[in-house]
Amino acid sequence: MPKTDPDWTIIVTVDVVLFALRDKKLHVVLSRRPNEPFAGQWALPGGYVHKQEDADSLAAALRVLRSKTGITPPYLEQLYSFADGARDPRGWSVSLSNFALVDQTVLASAQAAAPGFGFDLVEVNAVPRLSFDHNRIFDVALKRLRDKSSYSTLPCYLLPEQFTFAQVHETYEHVMGVALDKSAFRRKLTEMDVLEECKGQRVGGAHRPAQLFKVKADVANRLRLLERPLA
Repeated sequence: MPKTDPDWTIIVTVDVVLFALRDKKLHVVLSRRPNEPFAGQWALPGGYVHKQEDADSLAAALRVLRSKTGITPPYLEQLYSFADGARDPRGWSVSLSNFALVDQTVLASAQAAAPGFGFDLVEVNAVPRLSFDHNRIFDVALKRLRDKSSYSTLPCYLLPEQFTFAQVHETYEHVMGVALDKSAFRRKLTEMDVLEECKGQRVGGAHRPAQLFKVKADVANRLRLLERPLA
């Protein structure tokens, strides 16, 4: 006979570690919880899975991000499932966690358009004690981002669609937390064959304007990108 006692109800949520660059430093989006448990404490953007509305966990994560930040990120990846009876004081729970990347100007525009979005950007080296086990989720996401950045275009999704070589070089350094030799970095990107020049598009002074680049369209097939309609 199936269990109907509420003590057997499992809490299922999605939580998203949303990264952005601000002032040349890697930041994460946090918000203060309005309700118990942990009312007033910092937390990752998250929410319950809506079984009648969400086709899958990815759809749930997108819905939660749109409701909490007003944005749909250009990159979203499932991270890990965190599940046990101790992570939430309300009972046994599962967090279907994800991490996402976005250009900071997109977040700023969302905040300006709808001031009610109550989130802030916190530098990754200054993340405070978070609600539930969100510090653990954040740590796993940061490691995943840095590990994958050594062989992929992930940091590019923290930039506008078009960017200079100097911008992408600095972004990789900020994400990975190390200094990268410019010549070796350029050779690595050339070998990866992931960027292309934006023909005839340069920025900067009249004497030595910088060439603009963008991620090649076919690179989407090499990464776990959002390829379905987001409406």
